[in-house]
Amino acid sequence: MGAQEVSMKYWEDIESGQVFQTGSITIDAADIIEFATEFDPQPYHLDPAVAEESIFGGHCASGWQVCALMMRLLADTLERDHIPSRGSPGVQSLRWLRPVFAGDSLHAGITVTALQQAECASDPGRVQVSIDVLNQKDQSVIVLDTELLIEHRPAGAGK
Repeated sequence: MGAQEVSMKYWEDIESGQVFQTGSITIDAADIIEFATEFDPQPYHLDPAVAEESIFGGHCASGWQVCALMMRLLADTLERDHIPSRGSPGVQSLRWLRPVFAGDSLHAGITVTALQQAECASDPGRVQVSIDVLNQKDQSVIVLDTELLIEHRPAGAGK
């Protein structure tokens, strides 16, 4: 059997209102401590005992670590769905809604909110998305609005 041809999804194949569901990722205490040690060394990220007495009431991940996990979910979804992304010009909004604790499993819904044609035909199209990252109880932990740069279908490429 020959290799199956991959069907790319270009800017032209994406629709406003479309929702992409990500896979899931689980975070454990060692992950939280390792990230905090290097990037966000606050006591409630580094020490589970201290975390129990914090405003969070338990050992929780840095919000920046949760953002990094969201990026992993997003990148994996774009790869899985064969969407050729060329990055992002930035995040319009980001809100941390609840802590992410050791043992939590995260997944996300990526909702396309708007599409904008590139000014130059050789530039990627712009796709506005709202990303809702949820825990295993389907509670939102972070939400963010960002713009993705997605390649246009090359001339002569079939759908």
